[in-house]
Amino acid sequence: MSAFRERFGGPADSSALVALINVAFRPEQIAIEGDRINAEKLQPLFSRGKFLLLEDDEGLAGCVYAEVRGSRGYLGLLSLRPALQGRGLGKRLMQLAEEYLVGAGCQAADLRTISARADLVPMYEHLGYHITGTAPMPAEIPLKIPCHFIHMSKHLRRFELGNRRSSGE
Repeated sequence: MSAFRERFGGPADSSALVALINVAFRPEQIAIEGDRINAEKLQPLFSRGKFLLLEDDEGLAGCVYAEVRGSRGYLGLLSLRPALQGRGLGKRLMQLAEEYLVGAGCQAADLRTISARADLVPMYEHLGYHITGTAPMPAEIPLKIPCHFIHMSKHLRRFELGNRRSSGE
């Protein structure tokens, strides 16, 4: 992990974020038509929340979006360069995002995934998230196959996050 630098992203990172997110979300194309995001959809996120980034010598390696919504936080767009998946970097990004949310006063974190990506639910469950419900996909999202959102949440504990950082996990 020491080869990776952590930082917050900003509008200057837009091109790299769009490219990374779209390549990371290609598996969703089994269910959803087209790219996941473009620069126009990305811009408002910078004023509503924060992108936490991991970089290496090749550039942007991973990202996650974190948004404070009162006492709850929302996490989304967890993305890694495909060659880096399975190395614990997604877990590290989620930890950074959770620490950011705790620091902002959030007591819980929420996220959603699509039912066509059933492989993601166990990954998030391993990180302490649990399914809280489902919701239909918005009509404006062009679907190839029927699917729905799966909502997941996790209670954030300041003590646990502090211990995680100090124990090196």
